[in-house]
Amino acid sequence: MCRSIKRLREGTDVAPPDEVREAALQFVRKVSGFRQPSARHRDAFDRAVDEVAEASQALLEAVARELA
Repeated sequence: MCRSIKRLREGTDVAPPDEVREAALQFVRKVSGFRQPSARHRDAFDRAVDEVAEASQALLEAVARELA
């Protein structure tokens, strides 16, 4: 789906939060069909990016802890 999103975990090494957020932004762009949402959709778009980034970070950290 998002081929340009790189792997964010190698073993117990997790990508920094800015890289996780960038991947979340790419994902939301793909899902929503918006590269830049209109002012009308901006809040929902930004909230979605925040939620995807937060969930992704939590997942990566949980997996890394289990592997440690």
